[in-house]
Amino acid sequence: MNKVMLCGRLTRDPEVRYSQGERQMAIARFTLAVDRRGRGRNSQDGSEQTADFIQCVSFDRNAEFAEKYLRQGTKVIVTGRLQTGSYTNKDGQRVYTTDVIVEETEFAESKNASQGGGSSFSGNFAQNEARSTSSSQRPVEDLGDGFMNIPDGVEDDGLPFN
Repeated sequence: MNKVMLCGRLTRDPEVRYSQGERQMAIARFTLAVDRRGRGRNSQDGSEQTADFIQCVSFDRNAEFAEKYLRQGTKVIVTGRLQTGSYTNKDGQRVYTTDVIVEETEFAESKNASQGGGSSFSGNFAQNEARSTSSSQRPVEDLGDGFMNIPDGVEDDGLPFN
């Protein structure tokens, strides 16, 4: 089985290109900085690397998602598969590559948290939603863990995202 799951931050905005041919397809390349677990940051000279920089490639709809929503510093969780390859560079030397072919991408934190506003969704949405609900609907409850309990009967178009 070839399955990879990574959680990290983009080191720069994704580089997106479109393939040529009868059906154009988006191809996004980006690098994730993934912290190493258990590595001390207290080295004597501070030169110890505490993150790995993983090359990721996504195609088609995943690439379009990356182009539209991912920016430098965004914390994401990607799942996919590892792919190795090689090519000969212009100097005639063999270069070996290892990429994660991204199959799924999820945000690992709220937009507010990524901009330094906190680590989870604020309760303001729940409070505003509770005020705007009719008496026949139960209010949205903030569960305190960054997620909200969505009451029964709420349709998808009533939620604050697509």
